[in-house]
Amino acid sequence: MLLLVTSDNGLSQRAGLVLREAGHQVRTAVVADADAALAATSAGDFDLIICPFLKAYVPESIWQRWTTIIIHPGPPGDRGPSSLDWAITDGEPIWGVTALQAAEELDAGAVWAWRTFELQSGATKSSVYNEAVTDAAMECITEVVEHFRTPDFQAIPSDRVARPVASARSRPSMKQADRVFSWEEDASSIVRAVNAADGFPGVAVQLGLDRVYVYDAHPDTHVDAAPGTIVEYFHQAIRVATGAGSVWIGHARLVGAGNVKLPSTAVVRPDVFVPQVWESRYPETDYHRDGEIGYLSFRFYNGAMSTKQCARLAARLRWAIAQDTRILVLTGDYDRFSNGIHLNVIEAASDQAGEAWANIKAINEIAKAIVTCTEQVVVAAFTGNAGAGGVMLPLGADVVVARDGVVLNPHYATMGLFGSELHTYTLPARVGEEQARSLLAECSAIGIRRALDIGLVDAIGPRRPDLFEAWLHEVATDLLEGDRMESMLERKRLRLERDPVEPYEERELEEMKIDMFGDRNGFAEKRRNFVLKL
Repeated sequence: MLLLVTSDNGLSQRAGLVLREAGHQVRTAVVADADAALAATSAGDFDLIICPFLKAYVPESIWQRWTTIIIHPGPPGDRGPSSLDWAITDGEPIWGVTALQAAEELDAGAVWAWRTFELQSGATKSSVYNEAVTDAAMECITEVVEHFRTPDFQAIPSDRVARPVASARSRPSMKQADRVFSWEEDASSIVRAVNAADGFPGVAVQLGLDRVYVYDAHPDTHVDAAPGTIVEYFHQAIRVATGAGSVWIGHARLVGAGNVKLPSTAVVRPDVFVPQVWESRYPETDYHRDGEIGYLSFRFYNGAMSTKQCARLAARLRWAIAQDTRILVLTGDYDRFSNGIHLNVIEAASDQAGEAWANIKAINEIAKAIVTCTEQVVVAAFTGNAGAGGVMLPLGADVVVARDGVVLNPHYATMGLFGSELHTYTLPARVGEEQARSLLAECSAIGIRRALDIGLVDAIGPRRPDLFEAWLHEVATDLLEGDRMESMLERKRLRLERDPVEPYEERELEEMKIDMFGDRNGFAEKRRNFVLKL
């Protein structure tokens, strides 16, 4: 099979993993336009083409010769490039995914498979895409492959297929004029508009002294201030008064070419004095306890962790470890667990190498707190996809688990880095020296089933978040029985005495210093290309 993609994102990586696990040979080609698609298909070394995430037009010469399936993030009858944007904007309760055959007219080919799902109120476009759309797409792709192997299968013409969502129709690309809102509106309407533009392109609006694209919006209670007034800030987020309620804006980007999406306080200039607030409804970390079990969760937009965010999480983690609980459960966001250091903040810094250096040392403090915790058993859970340092970060936990369907990218070299997060200490201990070298060198995504097979994770829980949380509680509760906890902690104490972690970190930082300040493997250029999507 050939996967044609605009970029090899979480959906396409998971599609490749699912197909390979089913025994198929899969090649993925990243193509920017029709010419690139023609070049990618020239070898003809495939039977079926699937396009999990493709913005380029597939030339007729390709889909006339090979069965070519487009995965569209909308139900049968929905057409257009802004499917999820419109669905979230319109507050659709049910949405879907359709696998259809490439044809001359966009999204008008015969239907091979489709699935519907509940569109969760308040969800962002990115979270819907990474969760419900990806899950539905995997079911559609599996069904497509079965149909392809059935000689007498006939796809259903698009004009004769059932419409599970009555409002599905052809709609144009959503423009900024369709997204625009006024701060006079109520907070829920503004949040919905921002959610529909999450990830890309954001919503352009005047905020403080600047015209910016806004992202990462969360509602809060009403404040006695004129709509559009910045009333306070909390770490990286700013709170804006609206016609009814208020809204926290976590990230923003100055309007104009080449500008980078950053935490809001690094972008927006208030037009009046704005006080710091020490408690807010902007979500970043949360802690609660259930008897002898403490639960610490963190949420970082797009999985990126800046120097300041890492420092805050490290402090919160040390505080949680100091509590009189016996088990600490560490979880991330369901959208993304972590992707390691914050490349956008580094790219925007006046001293890029210095900021990268500060960031890697700060994230190491989190990894060290986990590795050296001998007061409690630490259970770390990959709640969402993770990459680079985000994969390595929790590996020092006593128990590492994951939600089904999670995709991991356990490598650094594609960004021109040796890597840190104490991975030279924790990764070989979990998978062995040879497997560790292989994972770091292959620079490939791995599915959670393979992660379990090689020992990178210890167990896999249900895909549905509510079921996963119940399962995770059972995992933690079971550890309280018998003497398992003491044996785990004793093992950790003995290793730390025999094989302390400090020399590993020193060696990693020596290598990272060369990568960040000496740029031996092109970190600066690779980071810039990634951040600016060049």
